[in-house]
Amino acid sequence: MNKFLLIMAAVISSTYAVAQPEEFPFAKPSPAEFDLKKYDRDTTANAVVLREYGTSYISTNVDLRLVFEYHVRIKILNEKGFNAGDIKIRLRKNDNNTFETVGDIEAITFYPDDQGLIRKSVLDPKQIFKENSNKYTDVTKFALPNLRPGCIIEYKYRLESPFIHHFRSWEFQAEIPKIYSEYFVRIPAVFNYNISLRGPYKLTKNTGRVEKDCYSGGGFKSDCSAMTYAMENVPAFVEEDNMTSPANFLSAMYFELSDYVDPRGITHKLTKEWSSIDQEMKSYESFGGQLKKKDYFKDKLAQVTGGITDPLAKAKAIYNHMHTWFKWNNFYGIYSDNGIKKAYESHTGNVADINLSLTAFMLAAGLDAEAVMLSTRRNGLINKLFPGTSDFDYVVSKVNIAGQSYLLDATEPLLPWGLLPMRCINDQGRVMSLKKPSYWIDLKASQKDQKTYTLALTLQEDGKLTGKITFISSGYAAYKKRNSIKANNSLEEYVEKLEERWPKMKIHKFDIVNVDSLEKPVYEEYEVETNAFDNLNKEKLFFNPFILDRISENPFKLAERSYPVDLGAASETRVNMQLTFPAKFEVVSKPEAVGLALPNKGGKFVMQVSNEGNVLSLYQFTQLDRSVYEPNEYPYLKELFNKIVLSQKADIVLKKKI
Repeated sequence: MNKFLLIMAAVISSTYAVAQPEEFPFAKPSPAEFDLKKYDRDTTANAVVLREYGTSYISTNVDLRLVFEYHVRIKILNEKGFNAGDIKIRLRKNDNNTFETVGDIEAITFYPDDQGLIRKSVLDPKQIFKENSNKYTDVTKFALPNLRPGCIIEYKYRLESPFIHHFRSWEFQAEIPKIYSEYFVRIPAVFNYNISLRGPYKLTKNTGRVEKDCYSGGGFKSDCSAMTYAMENVPAFVEEDNMTSPANFLSAMYFELSDYVDPRGITHKLTKEWSSIDQEMKSYESFGGQLKKKDYFKDKLAQVTGGITDPLAKAKAIYNHMHTWFKWNNFYGIYSDNGIKKAYESHTGNVADINLSLTAFMLAAGLDAEAVMLSTRRNGLINKLFPGTSDFDYVVSKVNIAGQSYLLDATEPLLPWGLLPMRCINDQGRVMSLKKPSYWIDLKASQKDQKTYTLALTLQEDGKLTGKITFISSGYAAYKKRNSIKANNSLEEYVEKLEERWPKMKIHKFDIVNVDSLEKPVYEEYEVETNAFDNLNKEKLFFNPFILDRISENPFKLAERSYPVDLGAASETRVNMQLTFPAKFEVVSKPEAVGLALPNKGGKFVMQVSNEGNVLSLYQFTQLDRSVYEPNEYPYLKELFNKIVLSQKADIVLKKKI
């Protein structure tokens, strides 16, 4: 798990009376920066940040606004680094016609011409575009002109925000390395912020001082804390598969408003104890208020539960009704947008509309049900140092029956009972009950990702390979399989697409069962034919037994990884193959047996190949017993997949008997 390092509790910056620390001059690169051909600390880098500077403060010139100023200079080392010149500035907005603005944009490119002379191109303001991303975000975009290998780009801008609760965070780490990154903030004493540093790297500069009477607002003055944070030689963050949000692991500074003093001298506390948050969540109309409307579902119980008295069977009946009743609008959130009554009647809503409805229906049936707030994998981990709700972006339902708890999400019709979608498997969630204090619960996968492949094939005299292939998918594998099947208009269309994925194979017959029986494995059987060889007149035949879903590339490529491998769920994959070949051939080479185990019972990989007469049998078993592997376990996981890739590359060699 990512750890948060508490730096200090302070307050946000502002209009100030003293000049801020001098940043580097705009559009004046040094000769050494022009001469830089490669970045010695990372010779694979396509671009490198030469210097980066940002500052944040609160302005009271017109009204209370958070001002963020940003300035960066980047060296483009080769063509692959050109994307560093595509700039996107995200701007918050809300339904109350309150929004962030960006201005004072300046951008310039310095580049060598064909004679080696340094030229410059200035960004045309007409090439700055603003787009509406969604109802909460706008994006301002521009691209640096005349990019070419060896150029230096530089840009700066000023962003003003009315959302002073969202003090600007600062990412020291990015997709490209940084030689120097500095963030300066002024925080007046009337605003108190908790400040934290995430990520594996330490600050190389962390200074602060008190500036007298630097802030004037609301008719009084206050002192400010002026703080500078910096890092040197920050490595690039390389994103790899099987991870949660990069924000969990990037080295960055975060600010959370704890309390503030209004012009009357009254302190308003925002960082609270969970006990007070519990009371607020229960009283909020869009959260606890919806759970209290459970009686809305009482007249629907008879039709849904049909007189069922067993609590587990009753809960399953309610869940089966609700997760097929709604069509999710794909919006996240912990608060109901429409209210459970309107959402139920319209068959649609956001996550909270649907899962608060599910919880209320369970309560109406007399079941012990609670709502669970969580942060999805893409949203990042929850900062547990400071109680609050701002980190949560999703809510599910929890029902407790006979000493066992079940976590439920009714947003998708193909989710079986008790299985959360992978987006929800992210550390812990906060259980919110109407009757008792809230508490943390682990968000763990309730099932594995299990796949079994069975191939019974015969090599015919004409070189064709015929036989049966069966797939059995359970747990998360079954959930993914059902989504893949249901994405098509029919089973026939799904099979047609399978043939497109397996271009050398012809499917003659198929049988697919349990697609709609969500708590059973999905079973697929195919009668197949493929032209393995033009003919069998050769002295030797080379055949790779992994004709389906071969792992040809190791997904773990980094020399070392500073963040965990998070698979979401444990997994098991079995491959059983029996190959019958003409008696005139014999096996002269086959993949070597492999037995490799991960430390601390983390999993294993087994490969066994044997033959008797003209029948060859292959068995492969890959087991990953944990959903999360820490960075120190990465080399072992990487080596296990190296073995898998090598074993699946090896051919079976058949030779004609003499």
